[in-house]
Amino acid sequence: MEQLFAPWRIEWVTRDDADDVDGCPLCVLPDRDDDRANLIVARSDHAFVILNNYPYNPGHAMVVPDRHDGDYRTLDTEELLDHARLKQRTIDAVETAFDPDALNVGLNLGGGPAGGSIDDHLHTHVVPRWDGDTNFMPVVADTKVIVEAVTDTYDRLHAAFAAHADTAPPDEDRAVPLTLD
Repeated sequence: MEQLFAPWRIEWVTRDDADDVDGCPLCVLPDRDDDRANLIVARSDHAFVILNNYPYNPGHAMVVPDRHDGDYRTLDTEELLDHARLKQRTIDAVETAFDPDALNVGLNLGGGPAGGSIDDHLHTHVVPRWDGDTNFMPVVADTKVIVEAVTDTYDRLHAAFAAHADTAPPDEDRAVPLTLD
């Protein structure tokens, strides 16, 4: 039997089942008091940035409009502009924190065939990519190796957002507030 050493996953394995999300996680998690525990790194007037709990690569973030809606076409002008500007700031923060060779940025619209697991709340993925970041593990072993704990990713991305923010976050456990003019 092959073994894959991933000690940071103990937090997921030993999590309290009472912490399961009842409802849309992209609606429930931002309303909770602990941004760090819920992986929310930045907020704007109409959107927020949350780390993907099942990242493709370290730094995999999602830019999410506050309003629960799965149809990109229904965003009003303020929501659309805020979402787009927050994507720009997220790209800046990911590049500052991780120095990737490239990025994948995109939406999974329509659910199943598009590959998304949450199809009724719009969100844009921002995934840092590096030359050689794929290997044989997903093909041969149906296993993706994540090389950084999500809490370390949170710290790096939070610091990058804070470095570019108009105001400092109240503390390291709160999302960085952004004004997107």
